[in-house]
Amino acid sequence: METGTRGDAGDQPVRIAVVGGGITGLAAALRLRDRAPAGTTITVYEQSGSLGGKLRTGTLAGAPFELGAEAFLTRDPAGGESAAIALARRLGLGEDLVHPATGQAAIALGGRLLPVPGGTLVGVPGDLEKVAALAQPAADRDTDAGRPLLGPDEDVAVGELVRRRLGDEVVDRLVDPMLGGVYAGRADNLSLATTMPALARTARLENTLAGAVRAAQAAAPRAPGRPIFATVEGGLSRLVTAAAEQLVAPAGTGGGTAVGGVQIRLGAAVRELTRTPTGWRLVIGPTRDPELVEADAVILALPARPAARLLAGVDVGVGALVGRLDYASVALVTLVVPAATLPDLSGFLVPATEGTLIKAATFFSTKWAHQRRSDGLALLRTSVGRYGEEHLLQRDDTELTAAVHRELGQLLPGGVLPEPVASHVQRWGGALPQYQPGHLDRVAAARNTLRASHPTLALAGAGYDGVGVPICVRSGETAAEEIVKALGGATG
Repeated sequence: METGTRGDAGDQPVRIAVVGGGITGLAAALRLRDRAPAGTTITVYEQSGSLGGKLRTGTLAGAPFELGAEAFLTRDPAGGESAAIALARRLGLGEDLVHPATGQAAIALGGRLLPVPGGTLVGVPGDLEKVAALAQPAADRDTDAGRPLLGPDEDVAVGELVRRRLGDEVVDRLVDPMLGGVYAGRADNLSLATTMPALARTARLENTLAGAVRAAQAAAPRAPGRPIFATVEGGLSRLVTAAAEQLVAPAGTGGGTAVGGVQIRLGAAVRELTRTPTGWRLVIGPTRDPELVEADAVILALPARPAARLLAGVDVGVGALVGRLDYASVALVTLVVPAATLPDLSGFLVPATEGTLIKAATFFSTKWAHQRRSDGLALLRTSVGRYGEEHLLQRDDTELTAAVHRELGQLLPGGVLPEPVASHVQRWGGALPQYQPGHLDRVAAARNTLRASHPTLALAGAGYDGVGVPICVRSGETAAEEIVKALGGATG
């Protein structure tokens, strides 16, 4: 078992490598900057030419727009402030947080936009009567058999449980489009414990699914009037920029302890990771001219598949566990249209059974007051691509944009959408993790093996802990704390 010391070189500064410059890696580096022993040097390696991963803001028709994530949850599962809100405040962006002007979304069904009913948990109803306008639950199936729905450690696909208890319509018309909007996946494949952890916990205690939903909602009540989502005025790239600026700021100017220095390296692909007698060796850059870097600790804050390739040189079993995770590809098509009459909705979701290319749409200039324009232009973004349907994305940008515009016109009231004055297609290949049942157990097994044999190597990111900015931030911070502990504790 390795230790956190450096042997004969113990008088030299501790060196920590963070592999991955998305929000997870940046959050990890910030926590290391705060908590690592004095004199520690931290280097963030990002293979692309920019930081932030899927937090990326661009400009379209003279105004900012999001090319990836658009918002984050304001509260954590326990009801406290989410890690993303805490990070924004820490970075000096607390006064720039804004909330949706409307939170009402709809489901596109049979040519109509029907409001998403209240009282559901990711589409699963706690009150069966409230969803009757959209789906007819098979109420006679959700009977009390005198035992909990799931065993103590059991995990199932969301669709399997909901179909068994409430029937196909609830899954196909409510749960599946909800999960498709977040994960681009299908309810019949996605892990309940990973995608809906609150419901998984109560399903191990309650005897009916409706009862489990109500128990999960009661465990995390929403205060009336408190916003659920937030974003940063001017774009989420401001989070990334502020984090990078604080990382490289001189010690003492950003609230951190005195460290040996923080360096951010772009265009630095880590190709190999191997154990050495005193730490780790990273092979960076092209095969013909590789750079060898020594580190005392490493955080892998990158997607599961590239992480698995690096882990293969450390522990084949851990690499295999991590590498089992698959990903879905999506395209985000943004349109700026003139004089559009849009419903007073944040957007809508489309069930896969409707047979459309579009699976979700967001009316940015309706949902967010700060994105409303004085010139009357409206900003709409659609999400295209479900897991297993990657072939539908094999069109050029012009063809994809035309197909999206045509379908939007058919789905919106009135059946007509003006021609766009500007458009943008953002493709995210292999972007969204597809957590199959048992995912959390596999991640726990991988991490437990690393803690026992390689405690100065940690895993962080959406590939392990779930999607969403708060989860990724917390994942990076937790990995940083583990590394600090393995290296002998924090200072200050």
